[in-house]
Amino acid sequence: MTSVPTPIPSRTQFVLEGIKHRILTGKLTPGQALVETELAAQFGVSKTPVREALKTLAGTGLVVMSQYKGVTVRMVDADMAREVYDVRLLLEPEALRRAVRRGAGLQAAQDALARSDQAADTAERSLANREFHRALYTSCGNPLLGRMLDEVRDQAALVSAVAWAANPSWEREAAEHREILRLALDGDADGAAGALHAHIASFVQRAFPEAHEEEGHQ
Repeated sequence: MTSVPTPIPSRTQFVLEGIKHRILTGKLTPGQALVETELAAQFGVSKTPVREALKTLAGTGLVVMSQYKGVTVRMVDADMAREVYDVRLLLEPEALRRAVRRGAGLQAAQDALARSDQAADTAERSLANREFHRALYTSCGNPLLGRMLDEVRDQAALVSAVAWAANPSWEREAAEHREILRLALDGDADGAAGALHAHIASFVQRAFPEAHEEEGHQ
């Protein structure tokens, strides 16, 4: 029998989504301390759901728990970016290729792209960007592949949020998104996968050139 994941209590889920949103939109910045009592007061809950939410966020890689420093928002550097984007490069184009070959509907990707174009700020744009990429692979036909990509999704969004804060390049990314989606809707599985691979690779090279340089020396 396959085990069914234990559902997260509603208060913990509320706090979890709230903290995640603040991290991915830059309201909580990399390296910033996350104090349970302060967060509990801000969200109007006890410390228990905050503690559980932070444990979950540590599991997805958005926060780091240290015996000495407590809980902090994860720092983003070239090594972290390379690790996350390397996984995406290996898995995401293949997942899209499979989704296109299966004739998967991509309405969710079109909707996310429209939300990104209409976004009023970087926060909305970052979240829409995250949803766009998930919509490309979620119908790949292999639930495990989808879950593996979900595992790095939040960390990838953190990398992009930090990169955009330093160098707002979303107009270029949006144009690349439109081309990826066009190829996918045309049924060009290999073309869409190739465009997605180039899109992911070029973003991390622009945002963290030192990661690309280190790779070349290995």
